[in-house]
Amino acid sequence: MDKNLNNKQKQTGNNMSKNPKAGGQTKNKKQSIIVLVGIIIIAVVILALYPENRDASIQASYNLFMEFILILPAVMILMGLFSVWVSKEIVVKYLGHASGIKGLGLALFVGMMPTGPLYIAFPMASMLLKKGARVANIIIFLSAWACIKLPQELVELRFMGLKFMIIRLSFTIIMVVIMGLIIEKIENRLKPSLSSSVQEK
Repeated sequence: MDKNLNNKQKQTGNNMSKNPKAGGQTKNKKQSIIVLVGIIIIAVVILALYPENRDASIQASYNLFMEFILILPAVMILMGLFSVWVSKEIVVKYLGHASGIKGLGLALFVGMMPTGPLYIAFPMASMLLKKGARVANIIIFLSAWACIKLPQELVELRFMGLKFMIIRLSFTIIMVVIMGLIIEKIENRLKPSLSSSVQEK
């Protein structure tokens, strides 16, 4: 019995060593479960400390959960189509390290166009990293999605005026690009790198 158990453990260890992605996926699942349990514990503690906000908090959480459930399937379908239709060569050419300034501009432009919530952009960013996009372009893409949306700029123009919009938009774009380049340099010095960890998932 003990010999059989030891043999199974050795086989499992050998399989994980031969297939590092399987080991990485198992580790990521455990981390996700730990994070989820931690969030639930924190939520329960906060609700216990502030019972007067319990109903409002539960209602807001329910609304956000329902929004997430409605949007997520469409995002997953789009990601599946993207992974099949858009080749790695195209991503590397237009958003990789060799893309240069054009890649920075394209990442900024693509991030400005959508109007959905930011959490939709994270699976897209992960897919782009897996296909060879540079980290700076991903940071610019996410930052532009968060604070430089084109429909948002039209509303800002209407209520804040052209001068305010141009000044804010100009400084935002400059800081987003600088931030992307700085984070990329920091990431290149870290081991294991962010892009490597994403590719293992």
